[in-house]
Amino acid sequence: MLNVIKGWLHSYLSDQEAIVLLILLLVGFVVVLTMGKMLAPALAALIFAFLMQGLVNWLERQRMPHLLAVNLVFTGFVAALLLVIFVVVPLVWEQVTHLLNAMPGMVRQGQALLVSLPDLYPGFVSEHQVSLLVTTINKHLADFGQWALSFSLSKLPGIVALLVYLILVPILVFFFLKDKEVLLGWMAGILPRRRRLIDQVADEMNDQIANYIRGKAIEIVIVGGVSYVLFALLGLSYSALLAVMVGFSVVVPYIGATMVTIPIAIIGFFQWGLDDQFVILMVGYGIIQALDGNVLVPLLFSEAVNLHPVAIIIAVLVFGGLWGFWGIFFAIPLATLLKAVMNAWPTVADVELS
Repeated sequence: MLNVIKGWLHSYLSDQEAIVLLILLLVGFVVVLTMGKMLAPALAALIFAFLMQGLVNWLERQRMPHLLAVNLVFTGFVAALLLVIFVVVPLVWEQVTHLLNAMPGMVRQGQALLVSLPDLYPGFVSEHQVSLLVTTINKHLADFGQWALSFSLSKLPGIVALLVYLILVPILVFFFLKDKEVLLGWMAGILPRRRRLIDQVADEMNDQIANYIRGKAIEIVIVGGVSYVLFALLGLSYSALLAVMVGFSVVVPYIGATMVTIPIAIIGFFQWGLDDQFVILMVGYGIIQALDGNVLVPLLFSEAVNLHPVAIIIAVLVFGGLWGFWGIFFAIPLATLLKAVMNAWPTVADVELS
């Protein structure tokens, strides 16, 4: 057994560059795992900088000075941020409040529907089953009310942190864009001079992550915007809230679209019943999801490394469990990083050939 372990270590860790890369990956993993919350503003700013770097590069190719291009793009970013804060967020918050106020009435309607099931389907549903189900629902609703109260009270300090983030993130975004070359030069200076393997993985992942973040942002806007148009045309209640949920559901492949379908179907059912508008709603929403998965995603992520759906779901579960929202958002790039490292990792044969 010891000889097997020695042989494995000799095969895969005989190259000094491989050892350096392994150390860097382990250090990065530990830093994010232990300091993820503290680094959240920097991580968010880095994502926004990736989103806007392509536009900065395009302006520079049009012979615009670097500083002017950065200032112009940053001004647009601040304007979009203010639009979200003062227009989108209040609208969504208002609809969340209305939904919470309407929930008791929706629950009563649902309970009345459940009570009528034994009369409608006597051979399939009994009064005892309905009674147990209603009791369980009432218990979960009571638990939800207690959780909502404790959640709102516990999040008061988070509001202060959010205000701090709203100041820190734009500042960090500006300096990430303005001093990109300086920061990259500093990082290169602390790495070993001989780093062919690190450069190979870094070059591949730089394009992959940038394309993924920009493509995912475009997908969120398009899917959320088209969904809002559909919901608003049909007159669906809480259209803005549901459209935001649909937009952000694309962050979690496969799982997100399935989960967000439930509130859409529930609200549509309580508003219209099994009427024609409910059918149009679900068919239209299904078409949006089909076009997203079969047309939009291939267009936006055509250059991405292909990953099996099982690998994507496992990556979402693992990284989401470790780092929460950011782990879910970066699940696919992180899985792609692992795949790139495994593909580039040198063995004894590779070292001898070189």
